Parts: sequence; C-alpha cells; structure tokens
Amino acid sequence: MWLPVVVFAVLIVSTAGSTSFYFPPLTEVLDVLWTELAHGGLFGDLLFSLRNIVLGLALAIVVGVGAGLVIGEIRTLRLATGPLLDFARATPTVGFVPVIILTLGIGSGPKVFLIFLGSVWPILLNTVSGVRAISPAVHETARGYRIPWRLRLRRVILPGALPQILAGIRVALSIAVVLMVVSEIYGSPDGLGNFILQSGSSFHVAETWAGTILIGILGYGLSVLLLLCEHLLLGWYHQRAPRARPAKTATIESIDTIEKSNGVVV
Repeated sequence: MWLPVVVFAVLIVSTAGSTSFYFPPLTEVLDVLWTELAHGGLFGDLLFSLRNIVLGLALAIVVGVGAGLVIGEIRTLRLATGPLLDFARATPTVGFVPVIILTLGIGSGPKVFLIFLGSVWPILLNTVSGVRAISPAVHETARGYRIPWRLRLRRVILPGALPQILAGIRVALSIAVVLMVVSEIYGSPDGLGNFILQSGSSFHVAETWAGTILIGILGYGLSVLLLLCEHLLLGWYHQRAPRARPAKTATIESIDTIEKSNGVVV
C-alpha cells in the first residue's frame, strides 16, 4: 500500500503550482470530486455505474462458471464448442456497443448485457481450463467410489477448478470496467462515462479528471473486494502448497498406494 501513497503524494507536490489548462493541480481535482459527490449528481452516476457492473459481472459469473463446468467435464461437448469459443474470445466486444445501443436503447439493460457479453468469455474459458487441469486420478477416484455427478461437481470439480475460475473473474473485472465506461459514453443520460463525456465536451477539465479518478477508485475497490473473496475461498489452496518430495520416496509411496488399492492408481 505504500507505493500508491507515495505516487499520490508525488502527484500532489508536482502539480501544486501547475497553471496548465489541461493538467490542473491535483488538490483542485480532488476538491471538485468531493463537491460533485456531495452536492452534484456524481454520486447518482456512481451508483448507476456500480449497479450495471455488479449485475453484468454477476450474470457472467453464473453463466460462465455453469457452462464452463459442463463443457470442461464433457469431452465431446468441449471439442464441439472449441472453435465457437475461440471465435467469441477473439471478437472484441467493444465493436458490438453501437449495434446494441441502437437496437436495445440507452437504458440500463443494454449496458448490463454488454458487460455480461464481454465478461463471460474469460470466466467460461478459465473454468474449462480449470476443470481440465484437475488430475485424472482425482476423476478416477471419484468415479471409483461412485460419487453422484452432482455431488462430484460440487465437492470435487468446482473446488479443484476454483483457482482458475477466480483468475478468470479478475480478468473479467477489468474488461467489465472498460465496457461500463464505453457503453455510457456512447449513449446514456447517466453514469460515470456520461459524466466524463459531458465534462470533456464543456471543457471542464477538472471535472473530467475527477470522473476519471473516480472510475479508477471504483475499479481498485472492486479488485480489493475480489481479492478478499479469493483469500476467503482459497485459504486451503494458499495454506497447503504442494511440497517437493524426493523421487525415491514418491516411487515407494506410489507402489504402496497401488498395492493398497488393488491395482487401481489413485
């Protein structure tokens, strides 16, 4: 945390005497930011953008994780959907913004849909990759004990793929912030993107910087919240890091395991 504080202090000192029209002092920008939040309409814009990004990201997590678990578990489905997933991943979602705004309007729904559309692919692909990364021995053990598919999905596959799923959500969060701003700039009467567009069009430079800084704070706050959730959900993963074992010991343990399991490698 010390580096952001140092950078913030350096920016305050270096811009203190600035007379540039485009780069006002940081203290002036912060003063405008507080005034707009407390007495202007910026707080309403913040709530509008926050609601859109939370709804779009939550929808992407539900759909991406659910579809990724099924696709990753069924090999035939994974092979069949591979080209489609690669095509969707390579297509920039920003290119759909004008079409979706023109088709669905400028309300909150099209923005939530855009955020969902751009965020779902990294979550889905990382979920598929996480399921595939689970050791085949784990799958064989679960099948050997005849664990029901639903219980295996909930107790074995989902926890095993969770580190990769959370990595995909981190990538999706940055994409969601970008799409939130772009969709609000293109066509919206509310939101932080619209605030920046209106401030820039009116040559209110300090307000434009204030809106930009607020978007950065929003993205950083959501990232910190996601990291807290990750440490909460993956405490077992970080605390039980795999330890390197001597090759000879591993061989002996493997032989013992095979003998104890009647020839089934677990």
